[in-house]
Amino acid sequence: MPDRGERTKMQRVVVSAAGIDVVAADIPNPGRGEAQIRAVLAGVCGSDTHAAHGRHPFIRLPYLPGHEVVGVVERIGADVTSVQPGQRVTVEPTLPCWTCKMCRSGRPNLCENLQFFGCGWDQGGMAEYFTVPADRLHVVPADLDDRTAALIEPLSTPAHAIRLAGPVTGKAVAVLGAGTIGLLLLAVLKAHGAKRIVVTDILAGKRQRALALGADAVVDAAAADAVDQVRAALGESADIVFDCVAIESSVAQAIALASKGGTVTVVGVPSRDVTIPLPIIQDHQIRIQGSATYLAEDFAESIALLLQGAVHADDIVTAVLPMSQVAKAFEESASGEHVKVLVRMEPTS
Repeated sequence: MPDRGERTKMQRVVVSAAGIDVVAADIPNPGRGEAQIRAVLAGVCGSDTHAAHGRHPFIRLPYLPGHEVVGVVERIGADVTSVQPGQRVTVEPTLPCWTCKMCRSGRPNLCENLQFFGCGWDQGGMAEYFTVPADRLHVVPADLDDRTAALIEPLSTPAHAIRLAGPVTGKAVAVLGAGTIGLLLLAVLKAHGAKRIVVTDILAGKRQRALALGADAVVDAAAADAVDQVRAALGESADIVFDCVAIESSVAQAIALASKGGTVTVVGVPSRDVTIPLPIIQDHQIRIQGSATYLAEDFAESIALLLQGAVHADDIVTAVLPMSQVAKAFEESASGEHVKVLVRMEPTS
């Protein structure tokens, strides 16, 4: 680990209405129950690019990004025993209060007072250093390199969604959207033994990537008969549909695919309200299931899947840029040409 000596300043990323910039900031010191982390890699999430363009429903500008982060513990505060300096870690970025009804019932991801590291909190992982409650850290196994470890957080999202949707073994499944989460969902579905998986997207390149990663068939989401094509490719209606797009048209397709008796799990973050055919949902007994972030057990499953080789970093991580090019990293991530773009922190002397 580099010796930062008497340094008191560092570089961190700020996203504002004026753009995405790297600015000087004080190096934070860990308080009681906290750890100081030297960041190594941070992923650019779809939530980040949406927020940067003012399209995220819950993140307001300016904010400090970086909730998909891998780093090394530098220092620990008082009463911290779960991690030690020198360990590689990733952050479970939900910051629950631990006292509300949801927290007491074992659902801290639904905390009534929830804050979120890297998404509106006063720190984010796109910085040389950050502090975070030590109970939000997961130790990265030695067998996972940094690029693979950077996928632990995003892979936890589909792990959680699939757990909420119900058993997928032997089921016919449609995945709407072949971005990062859609492709990771595909991998988890395959690991769980789904019978047949059809993936849709409007971009041909993304559809081809889904095929290469094991989808049984792909369909152009913009096709007028997309629902009919997906049903034909599945050979039946979808038992479960995962909507990773969450716009009016994808929700309509999801409900049509799940009819009758199916489940629609909304994984994507909607930017606005949508209209749904409530008479069809009632009469065809369709279940609409929201999926919000993850729990510790989803991180554990994500790590286990990565150790098993269910997901390979080379298939998902398509660009790694230095922090000095973070604006380009956001641009590349939003372009549709990449799956996962990572930002590598650059220590300054």
